[in-house]
Amino acid sequence: MARDTNSHTASIPMNSRHLLDARSAPRGLMERDGSVAPAGAVLTRDEAQALVERVRQMSKADGVEVQIFGGFSTNVRFADNQMSTAGGIGDVQVGVQSYFGPKHAVVTTNEFTDAALRAAVEKSEKLARLAPDDPESMPMLGPQQYQPVEAYFPSVADMSAEERAKIALTALEPARAAKDLIAAGYLQNNAGFSAFGNSKGMFAYHRATSSNYTITVRTKDGTGSGWAGAEHNDARMIDYAAISRRAIEKARGSASPVAIEPGRYTVILEPQAVGDLCQLIGGYSDARATDEGRSPFVKQGGGTKIGEKIIDERVTLYADPFDPMVRAQPFDGDGLPLGRQVFVDKGVLKTLYYSRFWAQKKGVQPTGAPTSFCMTGGDQSVEQMIASTQRGVLVTRLWYLREVDPRTILYTGLTRDGTFLIENGKITKSLKNFRFNDSPLFMLNNLEAMGRPERLAGTEAGGAVIVPPIKVRDFNFTSLSDAV
Repeated sequence: MARDTNSHTASIPMNSRHLLDARSAPRGLMERDGSVAPAGAVLTRDEAQALVERVRQMSKADGVEVQIFGGFSTNVRFADNQMSTAGGIGDVQVGVQSYFGPKHAVVTTNEFTDAALRAAVEKSEKLARLAPDDPESMPMLGPQQYQPVEAYFPSVADMSAEERAKIALTALEPARAAKDLIAAGYLQNNAGFSAFGNSKGMFAYHRATSSNYTITVRTKDGTGSGWAGAEHNDARMIDYAAISRRAIEKARGSASPVAIEPGRYTVILEPQAVGDLCQLIGGYSDARATDEGRSPFVKQGGGTKIGEKIIDERVTLYADPFDPMVRAQPFDGDGLPLGRQVFVDKGVLKTLYYSRFWAQKKGVQPTGAPTSFCMTGGDQSVEQMIASTQRGVLVTRLWYLREVDPRTILYTGLTRDGTFLIENGKITKSLKNFRFNDSPLFMLNNLEAMGRPERLAGTEAGGAVIVPPIKVRDFNFTSLSDAV
């Protein structure tokens, strides 16, 4: 256990206890009084580069790659209108991958004494010699040029336990005062870094922060549930109190839902619901999967749909680590620089992403896999979309999504935490949840209106997801669900 400068307790995982030993901790991890500082788990560029060089000098392989990653995560959790847990977790790890021709193997450690690092190097070399040849092995990259991304903000890294508790109270206090609401939520702040280097002289470094706040509020009678969330690299960009209010309003509004017949409806999907479904497109944008006939972008009879219109012309889908709403790592796991990638431009499929191996096979430039999913939007608010709807359904978010047909990205899933009937331009009733069967490609071909893009919380993409609210026609609800 250790105490940080904000006087909250930070729990250190058992496998990270080597970090507590001044003899093995990276320089800068220890405070003057010997305690572990949260910021110490985020190595500076110079510290990370020095650690890469230590490992490189120990290597006797044909080549060696070193990946270092770590950080400090603080959190507060609440449930049943009470604080339940709070704390912090810190760790730094180094992965050593040794190469002998097309053979390679990796060993990871979080102890940084010379003896521990040498043991990791020697073990990776031993395993690499025993490994089978990798038929897709690629030569290591040499020095690269990286455009830096400013993604590290003190508003997250330095947020105190008291500040985190005050954020939780923006939900707990009104829920307690209401007497008929139950709030549960989680705030997690991450400050971390990643570094990548090899024996060919390539070195990449990135550090970032993120604050992720999600909350669910339910009515005590068990009939109403509301959810809201937000995420950003800079805590100053999140209105935590507004997120809490939104979940409370959703919970109250969704109580005592009624059933209507399943079928095809005009649907307004809030950004979270749009992201839940549309981010799936990114996972199918791999050039190799398409060339091998395993994606929806395969043309009937052979070839790809590149150059063809696949969705509404108002929609552009892209990934961009430099977008101010994204601020992602500007290199992939090989150290390949990442740039802006536009997959769908005004409805037309423009490109797919290429790994280094597949790009070499096809004679094109590699792009690396995207680390974000972004969608352009329009200027209509959700309120304006509601006002223009004669009869439709408002959806807060989706969950339990499962693939039905990968050739069309057809998925099934359920609505959740606030589904409402719209009549004559107004919300009139809370609805029981639906099961749906639909595809983001179908949905984006039935587009009627778009709002301003927002960054989502609680996504499955492993990176930033930026999407707008949208209004679509003929969304396919197949059955009702009694789940709240």
